[in-house]
Amino acid sequence: MMPTGNTIQAAVPRPGIVGWIDKALAFASHGPGVVLRAAAVAAAALGAAWIHQHHDPGVLCLLRRFTGVPCPFCGGTTVFIELGSGDLLGALAANPVVLLGTFGVVAAPVRLGDFWWRLSSRARNWILGTAVALAWLWQLHRFGFLRF
Repeated sequence: MMPTGNTIQAAVPRPGIVGWIDKALAFASHGPGVVLRAAAVAAAALGAAWIHQHHDPGVLCLLRRFTGVPCPFCGGTTVFIELGSGDLLGALAANPVVLLGTFGVVAAPVRLGDFWWRLSSRARNWILGTAVALAWLWQLHRFGFLRF
């Protein structure tokens, strides 16, 4: 919102090259947040890979540890281990939802997800619920509970 006199007008995205320049300037102004988040994710990934290489702590998921059934977010630690080892495809195979969520958190300061907040809360809930259900089906398949 931009103030103009006594009224407030919504900022309208500009078309063409001017719009791209606006986006580039917005990215540059939020770039440090992206860099800091990416550095934190990289540090966590390198730390997880180092710990796994030197001392495997075993299964961290309590549901899987006590029942043998994986949860929708099983593989989350493996995502960071694979990223820290430089294996992006391995991270994607471990849990695509956690990997995409990680990239979403890193890119949040750039406001790439503004479209998300324009969706109704019902639409956001359906998307999140579907993502969790698909993640659980993926994990059940990954651990041999489902064959497809």
